[in-house]
Amino acid sequence: MDQITRPLRVGFILTNNFTLTALSNFVDVLRLAADDGDNSRPIRCQWHIMSETDEPIRSSSGILIYPTSRFINADELDYVVVVGGLLHRGPQIRENIRKYLLTAAKTNVDMVGVCTGSFVLWRLGLLRQRKCCISWYHYRDFLEEFGDTLPVADQLYVIDGNRITCSGGIGVAYLAAHIVELRIGLSSAQKALHIMQIDRMRPGTAAQSAPPTELVGEDSRISRALLIMEQNLSSPLSVAKLAAKVHLSTRQLERLFKEQIRQSPQAAYLSLRLKHARWMLKTNLSLVAIAVETGFVDGSHLSKAFKAAFGYNPSEERRRLGTLTSGDVASEPPRIFDPV
Repeated sequence: MDQITRPLRVGFILTNNFTLTALSNFVDVLRLAADDGDNSRPIRCQWHIMSETDEPIRSSSGILIYPTSRFINADELDYVVVVGGLLHRGPQIRENIRKYLLTAAKTNVDMVGVCTGSFVLWRLGLLRQRKCCISWYHYRDFLEEFGDTLPVADQLYVIDGNRITCSGGIGVAYLAAHIVELRIGLSSAQKALHIMQIDRMRPGTAAQSAPPTELVGEDSRISRALLIMEQNLSSPLSVAKLAAKVHLSTRQLERLFKEQIRQSPQAAYLSLRLKHARWMLKTNLSLVAIAVETGFVDGSHLSKAFKAAFGYNPSEERRRLGTLTSGDVASEPPRIFDPV
């Protein structure tokens, strides 16, 4: 058992429509690290869902979570964690939470934003001159709202002094394990992850599960269209459907793309899919699996498009990376239609 002088204390603030995964991953690491076995007694770690009332907080899935504590003085906590979620369903926090977070920021407590909790901290001015990590999925949302700062969207989490931001999802478990390692010990952190069937610790600098893109347009409709593309890589939408989703005609969308990013929507979509495929070559996934994930008919189709874009085959890239698998050598690509 790791030796500690006092328990690690973490207070959670749940935003409206928060993400259950972000909360549960963090709490489960604390729970499993707090006691021997999986007895869940808050001995080495203590966690509190804080609110000024007893009213439940609605998650993005509709499941309600009840607070376990009124607001705790931040001086009595080690970490205040803001758990974000949906961005476009009204205000994420109420005035009482805003006041609490601003007061907490004046103490020495470490403030953490997970999922879109980083958006909350940024809006409150608590991340100025700090690095901010977000999910690649919300990259364009961040640029639209905070265009003067480029976020970190290719890492699991970022620690900048006593401000910590995390992309969300499984990255939250890795962040929580890192905190447990710092405050309690490595064996407690490893034990928690192993019980959760996560095979090993990963640093904050480890890559997220998808890369951000450099394609940026000044028009918000271009930004939304690019975000929709990123969210539909495996099943590419037609340009007509894409245009309809941003309330434009096909011709209007094509004109905007040419004006803003000097590419057609089809070319931009293909570029996003190929960049994602190139990133996935770092993994042990087969070329066929990568093709499916990025909306290509098969490995040969992907290989042909990849070579046309980068000048070399995926197998050559994998040789360079040292991740070549037995199924990576594609046959001669057949004549097929590109769905975008």
